[in-house]
Amino acid sequence: MSRFRRIALATLFAVPLCLGLGACGKGDETAAGTPKGEPIAAIQAPAGKAWADTVTVTPEGGYLLGNPNAPLKLLEYASLTCPHCADFSRDAAEKLRDEYVASGVVSYELRNQIHDGLDLTMAMLTRCGAPESFHALSEQVWLNLPQIVQTAQGNQAAMAAAMKSEDQSKRYKAIADAAGLTDFFAARGISSDQSATCLADAAKAEQIVQNSQKQSEELQVDGTPTFFLNGQKLDVRSWKDLEPILQDAGAR
Repeated sequence: MSRFRRIALATLFAVPLCLGLGACGKGDETAAGTPKGEPIAAIQAPAGKAWADTVTVTPEGGYLLGNPNAPLKLLEYASLTCPHCADFSRDAAEKLRDEYVASGVVSYELRNQIHDGLDLTMAMLTRCGAPESFHALSEQVWLNLPQIVQTAQGNQAAMAAAMKSEDQSKRYKAIADAAGLTDFFAARGISSDQSATCLADAAKAEQIVQNSQKQSEELQVDGTPTFFLNGQKLDVRSWKDLEPILQDAGAR
């Protein structure tokens, strides 16, 4: 592990949970140059497939839902401990998937920006199943975020002990147990044995953190949720503000 990554992980697990949650939100962003265009006709999926069920893991470590060659490429950087991201998921997930992504015109890629140790543990757990389960599991986390945070904060001693552990092969499992995540994901198709194996992969955890930090610095993602459309950073963080941009770009 490089010195940079050692420092990054040490900082991540030194941040109290309450401060990690406070990282949700963002500063000034840009919306210049967002795509404008005529309505784009629906693009048929390959025989036997549906775009809304198609997931591709991107080279950047994101999970792209829909047509990989969609003319409108929506990218979200999100934290699983971010209430604003939870609000967006609640308002947008169904319509974004069943109307815009299903048409083949819009693809939706989700990348994790990691804010704290709990966030990282959940990001690992959402990756434990098949790629097709990633978005659904993320949506379930956001839907139940208040209860998850309440459980974690109610077990502060166990959480603190887990986050101080230097044994990464055991650290994330201890966090998951203290936050009730082992049972939470087991109820959603990720068995306790499967999650334990997934959470023991320290190299995978380091890669998720490295992707988050490197891309956030390069793209100036200073909070969550942050959206890009065809590479242009958008000055929005809610579905009610994002949907008109998609429609103006041709998704209508």
